[in-house]
Amino acid sequence: MLLQLRVTVPPDRTDAVRDLFTGCAGTAHLAVLPGAGVAPPGDLVLADVARESADGLVRALQDLHVDRDGGIAMEAVDAAVSTAARQAEEAAPGDGADAVVWEQVVRATAADSVLSVSYLAFLTIATLIAAAAIVNDSAVLVIGAMVLGPEFGPLAALAVAAVHHRPALARTAARTIVVGFVVAIALTALVCLAGRGLGWFGPELLGADRPQTGFITRPDRWSFVVAVLAGVAGVLSLTSAKSGALVGVFISVTTVPAAADMALSLALGGSTEFGRAALQLGINLVGILAAATATLAVQRAVWHRMPRVVPRVSAVSPHRRNTP
Repeated sequence: MLLQLRVTVPPDRTDAVRDLFTGCAGTAHLAVLPGAGVAPPGDLVLADVARESADGLVRALQDLHVDRDGGIAMEAVDAAVSTAARQAEEAAPGDGADAVVWEQVVRATAADSVLSVSYLAFLTIATLIAAAAIVNDSAVLVIGAMVLGPEFGPLAALAVAAVHHRPALARTAARTIVVGFVVAIALTALVCLAGRGLGWFGPELLGADRPQTGFITRPDRWSFVVAVLAGVAGVLSLTSAKSGALVGVFISVTTVPAAADMALSLALGGSTEFGRAALQLGINLVGILAAATATLAVQRAVWHRMPRVVPRVSAVSPHRRNTP
């Protein structure tokens, strides 16, 4: 499993960067194009590297200030057919599916934590679908709302911010979570008030028997257990090459349905129902966040103890601290 690093390098550090890649056993293919960089200006280095080596290489490039004076881009290589690729993957420690490229994780979660119009739209639509599921006691609609909800992104960003000590990212993610749910609940409550005014449903809905969706307002110990397991699985899917597992994470947590039940309770005047739904939402958020943070901390500790195939920058460029 390879990643391509596309590095724009200031000419005074090209030799150091080339030696860095050639000295790494996880490098499969390497090309240096002098003067190919236009913005920012510099030389262009293209390297296909084993995923297990990518994190160490990125950190070494940052030590050379390539990220400040040039640029580093990463993208997955879908298929690499060569003996060099196979040898690089064999030489790199660990397994590519388990390797963590921390800068990639930070950038991805930061992008998902922005309070955007699309985030608010998806969360609100998911909450509206969950409200319809509660009104109709439909498990299918509940699952659809869970899958559509985008709230795991900022929760993962909060965990990353805690482990990597990035307060700015934590503030952004926390604002996105709070404002997102407030807006989604408020808009869903307004729609539910309209439905009540049209006579589609009334306060009696809160006391009705709902065998398919009643679990939303019955939080128990299993709510926390499932949230913790979902948090662990979600982080593993983000940091590894198993991103498809995120769908299962979305289906397993009850954040969006709980928010929808809160909105319905506001519209129908059910304070007890609102409290139980709020408790369910809180349990899920706390469980996911705690588990995600703990999983990231363990991954970071374990990954930093793995043997490295990336040479020290000081051995490659003794003048790195004097670079502009």
